[in-house]
Amino acid sequence: MDNDSGENYFLRDVKALRQAAKRSLDDGAVTDGALADAARSIELLQSALATEIVCVLRYTMNSISVAGISSKGIAAEFQEHADDEREHMMMIANRIDQLGGEPDFDPKNLASRSATEYGQGGSLVEMVKQNLIAERIAIEHYRDLIGYFSSRDPTTRLMLERILGDEEEHATDMHDLLVAHEGRPMLK
Repeated sequence: MDNDSGENYFLRDVKALRQAAKRSLDDGAVTDGALADAARSIELLQSALATEIVCVLRYTMNSISVAGISSKGIAAEFQEHADDEREHMMMIANRIDQLGGEPDFDPKNLASRSATEYGQGGSLVEMVKQNLIAERIAIEHYRDLIGYFSSRDPTTRLMLERILGDEEEHATDMHDLLVAHEGRPMLK
């Protein structure tokens, strides 16, 4: 649509955009150009949701079962991470809903869809190591998802980038706990 000076303010025909928006009101935020394959996107997000749920459970159990001289501070750190993971879980669940899917919270499906494992518990150091491993897995998983959603769905990509930043911070926290405990980095 040109103005009097001949400039075009839109990349696409605004009249066509308006007509398309009016045609599919039942689709909510999902427009024709939003996703090439909504079903695949929802499936991938279900794996991220399962991963976050498992992380919430692991960090929560760790915050309760940790024992030792520095356990109170580390228990608080684990609980803070559990709260962050719960926030991620809700963000992903809401995005699945926005895309027309139903978030899968069924416990029987978690282990098969989660990128991370629940863990084995154990000593404080073993819990920290398990959490660091889980965070490193989550970081790589989110990088892969960000690559997939890069141009397909910028809204999902931005959400995943925010989560990735938190996961990197969690990994740094777990690594710092190991360094403080053993006086040197555990992973090369």
